Amino acid sequence: MAVFEYEAIGPGGVKKRSTIEAGSQQEAIKQLRSRGFKPTKIRESKKISAAFVEGKKKKGRFKIFGRRVSQTEMVQFTQQLATLQDAGLPIVRSLKILADQMKPGTFQDQLNKVTEDVEGGSTLSEALEKFPKTFNNLFVAMIKAGEAGGVLDTILQRLSDFQEKSMKLRKKVQGALVYPIAVICVAGLILGFIMTKVIPQFQKMFADMNTALPGPTQALLGFAEAVQSYWWLTPLVVFGVVGAIRAVGATSAGELMIDKSKLNAPIFGQIIRKSTISRFCRTLGTLISSGVPILEALEIVRAAVGNRVISDAIEQVCGSIREGETIAEPLGQSGVFDPMLVNMIDIGEETGELDKMLNKISDNYDLDVDVLVESLSSLLEPVLIVGMGGAVGFIVVALFMPLLSIIQQVG
Repeated sequence: MAVFEYEAIGPGGVKKRSTIEAGSQQEAIKQLRSRGFKPTKIRESKKISAAFVEGKKKKGRFKIFGRRVSQTEMVQFTQQLATLQDAGLPIVRSLKILADQMKPGTFQDQLNKVTEDVEGGSTLSEALEKFPKTFNNLFVAMIKAGEAGGVLDTILQRLSDFQEKSMKLRKKVQGALVYPIAVICVAGLILGFIMTKVIPQFQKMFADMNTALPGPTQALLGFAEAVQSYWWLTPLVVFGVVGAIRAVGATSAGELMIDKSKLNAPIFGQIIRKSTISRFCRTLGTLISSGVPILEALEIVRAAVGNRVISDAIEQVCGSIREGETIAEPLGQSGVFDPMLVNMIDIGEETGELDKMLNKISDNYDLDVDVLVESLSSLLEPVLIVGMGGAVGFIVVALFMPLLSIIQQVG
């Protein structure tokens, strides 16, 4: 095998310059034409070919330790694939076009492997299953349903809409946490500078005065000495706490306890609860509308919901359906879902439009999350400012109390 450098005109008249692996120049031209490119210049690259052969030996494995594919990349890929399928292009050609347009990396390598498998006779869902970290159970199940029903373009569009809404919701929640985290970090740096650089100067001055210090001043100086002597313990404590939480979360009882505490936390608990339930409703509604059987859809949602409390409630729903009962009753008994949500699901079951009802519920919960996130941002700003001001004010008062007492004595 050799590596050929080429210049070609792709779909839409876009010029492309890259390399391709082939046994001969004619084979390389044939591959490019099968991908929708019109080669204008092609020649074998001796240096690249030699380096490629050597790299092939070292590569061996399929970039096991490559970076993970981001959610943004997945959304763009799904949107583009849906557009190409809606335009009537064959799936193999669509995959090749998308793979050629991507930057070299993990995702491009995976798509090339998927394309090879589909060309070899595998279905798209079977080829995607080989990369579970990139294409999760939800993605594969919907693709499988689209292939079975002959509506892959429609399913891809639904999947694209689902991914886009999920990404927007996640970014809103993450964006609400950026401001408080930034303020806390800056406040920590400022207080650390005061404790290690400013207060030691006052310590020397107070020692020279040889007078009794007020209680707040003694407490501040004691805390400053502890920070100066044991500051190196801070990262150890942080890593220790994180490690302990992960160790507890690795057990079944510990995972349940942590997930319960997340749902019951003030303010943040409501955001987590509503965003998790929104994900549950939107995922289940998307799967049902795509033709995935209800039990299989619930199993997929149970694995993807990300909270043990809600996951256990979904497991009870699965048992209820196997016994011929409804979805709404076990959801109401779990105590996690609001009565209004349970009633809407019950109505959806009775009318035969459960998927539409679930998507409406998800939209309502997304609006609630938006309001909660804005409220959290509005609430945290004054709280952080007051907290920072209070800490700096205490330091100033504690440092100047001895000076004021000395001035009074002199007066």
